[in-house]
Amino acid sequence: MTETAAGTDWRAWQESWDRQQEWYMPDREERFRVMLDMVEAFTGAAPRVLDLACGTGSITDRLLKRFPDATSTGVDLDPALLAIAEGYFAGDERVTFVRADLTDPRWAQALPYDSYDAVLTATALHWLHTEPLTALYGQLAGLVRDGGVFMNADRMKDETTPRINAAERAHRHAAMERAKAAGALDWAAWWELAAKDPVLAGPTAERFAIYGEHAEGDAPSLDWHARTLREAGFAEARAVWSSPSDALVLALK
Repeated sequence: MTETAAGTDWRAWQESWDRQQEWYMPDREERFRVMLDMVEAFTGAAPRVLDLACGTGSITDRLLKRFPDATSTGVDLDPALLAIAEGYFAGDERVTFVRADLTDPRWAQALPYDSYDAVLTATALHWLHTEPLTALYGQLAGLVRDGGVFMNADRMKDETTPRINAAERAHRHAAMERAKAAGALDWAAWWELAAKDPVLAGPTAERFAIYGEHAEGDAPSLDWHARTLREAGFAEARAVWSSPSDALVLALK
């Protein structure tokens, strides 16, 4: 990539991140489609959205392409991914980014709005253990307006089906190895490229100082998520999409 932030091809970095994530989740776009279907069903075509643990803004990108009158607040702690997001959406007045640590009880004080029609997140909250995730769900119940929704698309473990889990994992990993042999970038390879980029090298080094190689949370079950969201103050919660390894849980305020 180029040597100045102004000349960096942020779209190329955004697309590169999407391709890397699709290596792990080939049904990623289907999850986003269902997520936005539910946004439309509950909030209409001009929602105020909180893109939680937004990364490069993948959800916001799809949100605004489908709903041009939507607005989005992206919040994340990762300086490298936020740099890509801010570069990619530069000049778009519909989008605001906030750097905050979701495990800090005061993180929501930095948001530009007191409430949102929808809070959306994907492939992010598995980084948290159940105790801080429970606390976060309690905070989100206060941010979602009555009649609004929270949706989380992520890996959700089901330890009651070990044979199914093993077969699904083996099949998925075999497909990933074939894609890698064909040139797909995995997580480590993508970050190696970012670390060599003149603009992203500094934020990438800071990012690894914060997180290490890859934080691992508890990835609790779908039932745990639905129950905990109801206990946090949401009226209803259940899966609205699932694959053999992932699920999209929707909680209605």
